[in-house]
Amino acid sequence: MKLKLSWKIWMLIVFLILSAIIIAPSFQKGVTIKSVEKNSTAYDEGLRTNMIITAINGEKINNFQDYTNIINSIFPNATTDTATASVSSQNLSKLNNSNINKTLQNNTSSSNKNKIKLTITTKDSDYILFDDIPPSITVGDIPSSRIKTGLDLSGGARALVKAENKSLNANEVGDLVAITSNRLNEFGIADVTVKPVSDLSGNNFMQIEVAGATPADLNDLISQQGKFEAKIGNETVFVGGKQDITYVARTGDQSGIYSCSAYQGGEVCNFRFAISLSAEAAQRHSEITGKLGVNATNPQYLDKQLDLYLDDKLVESLYIGKDLKGSTTTQIEISGSGTGKDQKEAYTEAQNSMKKLQTVLITGSLPYKLEIVKIDSISPVLGKEFTTNIIYLGIIVFIGVAIVILIRYRKIKITLGVILTMFSEAIITLAVASLIHWNLDAPSIAGIIAGIGTGVDDQIVIIDEALSSGSDTRSLKEKIKSAFFIIFTAFFLTIAAMIPLFWAGAGMLKGFALTTIIGVSIGVLVTRPAFSDLVKLIIKE
Repeated sequence: MKLKLSWKIWMLIVFLILSAIIIAPSFQKGVTIKSVEKNSTAYDEGLRTNMIITAINGEKINNFQDYTNIINSIFPNATTDTATASVSSQNLSKLNNSNINKTLQNNTSSSNKNKIKLTITTKDSDYILFDDIPPSITVGDIPSSRIKTGLDLSGGARALVKAENKSLNANEVGDLVAITSNRLNEFGIADVTVKPVSDLSGNNFMQIEVAGATPADLNDLISQQGKFEAKIGNETVFVGGKQDITYVARTGDQSGIYSCSAYQGGEVCNFRFAISLSAEAAQRHSEITGKLGVNATNPQYLDKQLDLYLDDKLVESLYIGKDLKGSTTTQIEISGSGTGKDQKEAYTEAQNSMKKLQTVLITGSLPYKLEIVKIDSISPVLGKEFTTNIIYLGIIVFIGVAIVILIRYRKIKITLGVILTMFSEAIITLAVASLIHWNLDAPSIAGIIAGIGTGVDDQIVIIDEALSSGSDTRSLKEKIKSAFFIIFTAFFLTIAAMIPLFWAGAGMLKGFALTTIIGVSIGVLVTRPAFSDLVKLIIKE
C-alpha cells in the first residue's frame, strides 16, 4: 500500500526542519572569550570578546574544562574561580612579531625573567603572554546551539548593592529596586532579577542577578548613579529624567551612528540623537544662553558650550549655534563617540555609549549613589549534571509512556506515533524559545514538560475516540472531530490558567507560564492535527 501523507503531516515535517535550522546545533571545539578586562595588556594587545580559543601552549582546548585544567597546570599557585581569571597589566606581544631587535629582546628577557610564557591560539591568530598569573579574561563553553539558558543553568553575575553612606528602610529599597529594574529593562538586559534582601542585622540591600553576564558587565551597569547634567558654564540647563526630558529618540533618522574615521592608530565613530526638553528646561536654556556672547574664533557659535556630565564627569561638549541665543527651543541634539582598534569595535563602542546615555536620559539618576558590597560570578546551580539528568529523565519518561501505550493499545505504530509527537513538540518549543531569545531556566523546562504531558493526554483522547467501537456508529472523521472538541476545551482552560501567571508571576512563574503556553499552542495548532491524520492512516491500514 502506497503511503500518502496529508498536508497536516507535511506541515509538521516543515516545522521540524525549520526548528532544526533555528536551533542551529554547533559542534565547534574550543572556548569563547566572554569578557576582557579593559585597560589590561590583554585588551590593549587585541584579545576581545567573542574570540574563540582553540589551544594554549600547543594543547588543544575542546571545552571549558580543558581550559580550566590547562590554566591550573600552568599556574598551580594562582587563585581563580571556575569562571573568571584575573591578571595584572604586563607585557603581551603577538606571535607574528618575529622581527624584534636585540635590544627589545634583552629588555623582554629581563622583565619576563620570573614569568611564564603563555601562547594563546585563537581561530584567527596567536598571542604570547609573559606573566605569573592567569590572563584577565572570562571564558565559557561555545554554545552548542542558539538555545539560551538562564542563570540557574548557564550561570551569570550577582551583585549585592547598598546606598552609599545611607541606611535604607524597606520602602526605600523597594523604590530603588523599581527604578533599577526600569533602567535595566530600558537598557535591554534579558533575564535580570532585581530584588530586596536583608541580613540578620536588619540591613537592607538590593540584589541584582543577570544570566550570562560577567562581574565586569554588571559592575558597568550598576556601579554608577547615572546622574546626568547638561551645563552651560556652571549653570544647569537640564538633567536626565522625565521632569526635564520629554522624549529621547532611539530609532530612525533622529538616532544613530553618522560617521567613522581613523583616529590615533585606530578608529572613532560618532553618534547623535535628538531629545525634547520640557517647557521649564527650555526656559532655563533661554535665560542662560541669553546672557552669552558670540565666539570670537567661531562667530557662528556662542562663546560657551553645552557641557554634558555623567556622574560628574565631562563626557562631551557641544557647540551652541548663535541663532539659539535666548531661544526657548525644546529640540536638542546630543552627540558623542566611541573608539576602537578597528571600525567594527569603534562602531560597537559608540552604540553602547549612545545606548547608555539614552537610558540615563530616559530613566534619570538613581535616588542614591550606590556602593557595591559584593559582586561575583555565579556558577550554574544545576549545570551540566542537571542537563544530563533531564536527558536521562526524558528518556525514561519516553520509554515509560511507550510501554503504557503499547500495553494499552497493542499497536506498535500508534506507540511510535505518540513518541514522535512528544519529541516533535519538545523540538518545536525549543525552537520558538530560541527565536524569541527566551532564556530557558528550570521553571521554563518544567513548562515544556507540562506542555508535553498535556500533549500525551490529548493523544490518548484522539486514540480512544478513533478506536472506539461497539455501539458507536460514528465515522472516523466524526470521532476525531469529537476528540478535538475535548482538546480545544482543555487548551483554552490551560491558556486561561497560564495568562495570570505570566503577567503576575515575575521570574519563576513567568518562565513556566510562557513555555507552557508555547507548548500547548504548538500541540493544538501543529502536532495534534498531524497525529490525528497519522492515526487515521494507521487505522485504515
